[in-house]
Amino acid sequence: MKPARRRRRSIFGQLTAASIAIAVLAVVVLFAVTTITVERQTRASLAATVSTDMAGLIDIYASGGREELLRRVADRQAVVSLETRRSHYLVADGRGRPLGGDQRRWPQINAAQSEQGFITLADGTAVFAMGTRLAPDLQLLVAREYATDRAALMVLCAAFLGVGAAIIAGVALVAWITARHLARRMNAVNAALGAAADGRSASFPTSFPASHPERQRKGDEIDEMAGHGTRLLARQAQLLKAYKQVSEHVAHEVRTPLMHLDHQLGAMIQTQPGPAGGPLAQAREDIRGIATMLDSLLDIASAESRRGDLAGLALIDLSQLLENLAGLYEDSADEAGLVLESAIAPGITLLGERMQITRLVSNLLDNAIKYVPAGGTVRLLLQAGPRLVVEDDGPGIPRDQHERVFQRFARATVPGDKPGHGLGLALSRAIAERHGMLLRLGDVARGAQFILEPAP
Repeated sequence: MKPARRRRRSIFGQLTAASIAIAVLAVVVLFAVTTITVERQTRASLAATVSTDMAGLIDIYASGGREELLRRVADRQAVVSLETRRSHYLVADGRGRPLGGDQRRWPQINAAQSEQGFITLADGTAVFAMGTRLAPDLQLLVAREYATDRAALMVLCAAFLGVGAAIIAGVALVAWITARHLARRMNAVNAALGAAADGRSASFPTSFPASHPERQRKGDEIDEMAGHGTRLLARQAQLLKAYKQVSEHVAHEVRTPLMHLDHQLGAMIQTQPGPAGGPLAQAREDIRGIATMLDSLLDIASAESRRGDLAGLALIDLSQLLENLAGLYEDSADEAGLVLESAIAPGITLLGERMQITRLVSNLLDNAIKYVPAGGTVRLLLQAGPRLVVEDDGPGIPRDQHERVFQRFARATVPGDKPGHGLGLALSRAIAERHGMLLRLGDVARGAQFILEPAP
């Protein structure tokens, strides 16, 4: 069983979100800069217009006096500037009482300091105004409305925001289309890698076939990666094939002379009978031990080379398989003076090879029966997960050797050690990894506990 797949975060989705965020930020910054610039230019234009009008009226007062100033102010009230800014004037005495112009009350502006700025007149009109003192008992106010400037600014803002929204939408659309295209291509690459990891044939898709004349000129980085991946898979398949051929060749070339030598020794024993367990019989046992060791090494290599390969796996009834093995090993346990207990949950299945799983569990049971002294107990447990446990109350394995015993030719230093090559547990772990499982030793107070469960 494979662990539930966690929902992944797509890098292309993050790039799309980042592109949209950058576009929004750029539009906001440009909008702010444009608005501030236009407002500053509007103020500068208003200030220049009011200052020029004010300077002209001051010259008129200087040359013609108060009466001439009042006549000119009256004439200018009806004039609308080229910028469509309506003018407002107020000529007042030193206390702010009106003498001329269209305003009846002096606003909040300091004429003594020739103050200027945006103000609101008594009738509620928003203007840019400037006030100055012409004489101790005479002061002048010049103002311009800026409603048209504000309306123009609103139109500009609306247009800017509309264009900005269109730009953001365009960036989002292009980023989304590009991200989807790249995601499809990367998903295809991931699917090919997943198929290769599961032992199925796979190739990496590209925009152009390897033989296409445009491949080298127009292929992008993903095409280049896919091409390298295809060659890598082909190279891997070639190496695995060569490895298997060499292993089978070595096995055949070594086993053949060993078996031939075994037959010769058997013939010599028949023609020249000797005492039981003599040198010739011991030599035959050694030859058979070497052949068994060779078979185990080849089985380990085969299992390791097919790690994660789903080819050849089928759904097996693990509960029934263990029930059968428990029945077969009860006699062996009785002969060794042991008790074999089993607690097998029904209906548990596993995607695997029946013969390999049988060999894995048999190795664990053989080890338990081999090392547990008479009167001991061996337990075979199966729970959902699946989680398989083989435990005993024998001498156990020292904690510092829990990983070492799974290495090839490694043997635990325990009391009552029996002869062997130290390949059984290495083969069992290789079979477990070939099925996507983990075989490990549990921490128990007494004896040994082997646990087989899905790899994290």
